Amino acid sequence: MLFTKCIHPQILGALGKLGHGSWILISDGGYPHITHTPQTAEKVYLNLAQGILSVSQILETLKETVPIEEASVMTPPDGAHLPVHEDFRRIIPDVKFNFIPQFDFYKTAKADNVGLVIASGDMRNYANLLLKVGYIPNGQ
Repeated sequence: MLFTKCIHPQILGALGKLGHGSWILISDGGYPHITHTPQTAEKVYLNLAQGILSVSQILETLKETVPIEEASVMTPPDGAHLPVHEDFRRIIPDVKFNFIPQFDFYKTAKADNVGLVIASGDMRNYANLLLKVGYIPNGQ
């Protein structure tokens, strides 16, 4: 039995293969998963229906499963910060956030260090989040 809330075998397997500095993409329901993610990334499709599951729900579980060092969010081309971004910051308040315009975000999310892609059913615009896997200080 696991102590973590996350019990999804494919996600747990992928997380076990990631290390410090690897990235996880949690994407909204409209994200181009085939063309804007690396082919080598493990892809998990949790987008059963509109709104199920949301990026925020997935983030709530992942924050208790893996150390998060840094986060990057997709912004509209004008760089505006949106309510969805504040929702993410509320969930992981002690994590540094980067705000990346849409087309630059696509390039960043396609990098080889993105090892896990989780597709959500989130229908909020720009609800795309990259998480940098951190480390556990002093082996705690």
